[in-house]
Amino acid sequence: MASSSSILILTLLALVSWQAIASDPSPLQDFCVVDKNSPVLVNGFVCKNPMDVSADDFFKAANLDKPRVTNKVGSNVTLINVMQIPGLNTLGISLARIDYAPLGQNPPHTHPRATEILTVLEGTLYVGFVTSNPENKFLSKVLNKGDVFVFPVGLIHFQFNPNPYKPAVAIAALSSQNPGAITIANAVFGSKPPISDDVLAKAFQVEKNTIDWLQTQFWENNHY
Repeated sequence: MASSSSILILTLLALVSWQAIASDPSPLQDFCVVDKNSPVLVNGFVCKNPMDVSADDFFKAANLDKPRVTNKVGSNVTLINVMQIPGLNTLGISLARIDYAPLGQNPPHTHPRATEILTVLEGTLYVGFVTSNPENKFLSKVLNKGDVFVFPVGLIHFQFNPNPYKPAVAIAALSSQNPGAITIANAVFGSKPPISDDVLAKAFQVEKNTIDWLQTQFWENNHY
């Protein structure tokens, strides 16, 4: 009896831990198109009646072949997720086009719910990510047209266009219908309300006036 109980407990723990490390849950039907009119709140979105589904639920004229205007950090992320294509609900994927101005960057950020695989369509990118504590190992690479790089889920990463004269373009695929993005500078210095300068000064080991200055900057979002 004790042995059977132990096996049951271990099985339950394995199932719980598997769910804890999994990305989006796997679908249990062919599709679960978002029902935007449902008042029910779930982890994701309620399914529309399959009889009411059309091809348009899986389509968006996104014009991803067209260049985008970049912001003051020199990038523009055009994300195609479940909010743009209702048919992505429960399918665990999304897509982004990223435009980089000369010397532009997609600043250090994380995707809390997705691994990202990026391929360069035009230009050159210097990319990298940092592993978690305590090693904080920095892994980086220069990518040319056609090269591919992977950023593991949850880790801080960036892309930078080192060319001062030519723009760059990349396409990224992400392992979540809604991967989320936390841009480090925006979150730390642009939070609303602001984080106490006492906390940040101690965390970054700088004077409070440095923190105060950083918090007065306009931390622009480059995800559209």
